[in-house]
Amino acid sequence: MSKGTLYIVSAPSGAGKTSLVHAIVNNLPDVVVSVSHTTREMRQGEVDGKDYHFVDDAQFQQMVDKGDFLEHANVFGNHYGTSRQHIQEQLLSGKDVVLEIDWQGARQIRQLMSDSKSIYILPPSIQTLTDRLKGRDQDSDEVIESRMREAVSEMTHYGEFDYIVINDDFDQSAEELASIFVSNRLLLNQQQQRHSKLLADLLKPNT
Repeated sequence: MSKGTLYIVSAPSGAGKTSLVHAIVNNLPDVVVSVSHTTREMRQGEVDGKDYHFVDDAQFQQMVDKGDFLEHANVFGNHYGTSRQHIQEQLLSGKDVVLEIDWQGARQIRQLMSDSKSIYILPPSIQTLTDRLKGRDQDSDEVIESRMREAVSEMTHYGEFDYIVINDDFDQSAEELASIFVSNRLLLNQQQQRHSKLLADLLKPNT
């Protein structure tokens, strides 16, 4: 069995990252999303254990102290962390794992796992990003302004990533994102692991 690949997917808030990742999971086999731990409040419609593992500050700090996180960061005053054990178990089972984190966490992960692939999703314009944040109807104008300032700061780090996807047309962007996963599975080392028996049979001398 070939080991799966860890995909780091980052984007400014409102760029459509989560929707694109869901499209990948629904359309490609053996792709799962890592469920992070967070101290932020659960939003309407979210499910504990599916969208995030929601914990309080004390629980989160206890996990930090035990070394349970592969990475952790403070985003907008809330803590987010990635379970080390969960990631390793999924990769060893042959699944590709998608990790949705900010650029700070992405930097930490790349240092620890050099064979991971990193993807940054950008909006087609600042106005589109603003409209998407307002369209959520979840935050006040003050919060949206704060998120926009943070988004501009975050986007300066796009050059640290392996791939860039600009989410203008959703279907095209989903196709481009999927192509990254598919092409990586066709690399020599991946195919050698996945089809070792076939390759051995093809190269057997005639008897």
